[in-house]
Amino acid sequence: MGGGLPKQFRDWGGRPLLRATVEAFLLPGMPPLAGIALAVPTAHLSEARAWPFPVPCQVVVGGETRQESVWAALQALPDAPMAPVMIHDAVRPFPPATPLWEALSALDQYDGVLLGEPSTDTLKRVDAQGRVLRTEPREEFFRAQTPQIARLGTWKQAFRAAAEQGFTGTDDVALLERLGLAVRVIPSPSSNLKLTTPEDWERVRPR
Repeated sequence: MGGGLPKQFRDWGGRPLLRATVEAFLLPGMPPLAGIALAVPTAHLSEARAWPFPVPCQVVVGGETRQESVWAALQALPDAPMAPVMIHDAVRPFPPATPLWEALSALDQYDGVLLGEPSTDTLKRVDAQGRVLRTEPREEFFRAQTPQIARLGTWKQAFRAAAEQGFTGTDDVALLERLGLAVRVIPSPSSNLKLTTPEDWERVRPR
């Protein structure tokens, strides 16, 4: 995003984006939260700890990578191995209620669940020189979103194993997949976007 200030702390309708993202989960119709854990840079600890959420919130120092930050936040939660835990990007301020309810229900049958946007593009598999090898069936592909959900004990098992074996995933459920655990994707709308570029920010920010 540029500009120096971490984008999750930039102004978003009069409050930092991270705070606005958390507050979106507290709106009517969303699954109720028992608590929150935030991993933030050291310079923003005091700011985040002062935010007045209506449920307990643990704020910890993040790590060098996203995976390390998530692991630090998971370890700050109360020891309740069967509790469902949603891991969410700080810069996705539009979480969709209906897919979230469906995802939490699916956790009764699966080890992990994630929201994902069905691919609408034609997908080409290519070799190292860019030569097209084949066209893939797009109905089999989803763009991974968050939240990604598993029970706390499952998350801890997966993150601990990844740390011990030096594995880094590109998303959280990848740590479950490598252990052979069953993960399901729940279709989710494109409105659950991650604010990555200045163009994203200008297109959807509150006016």
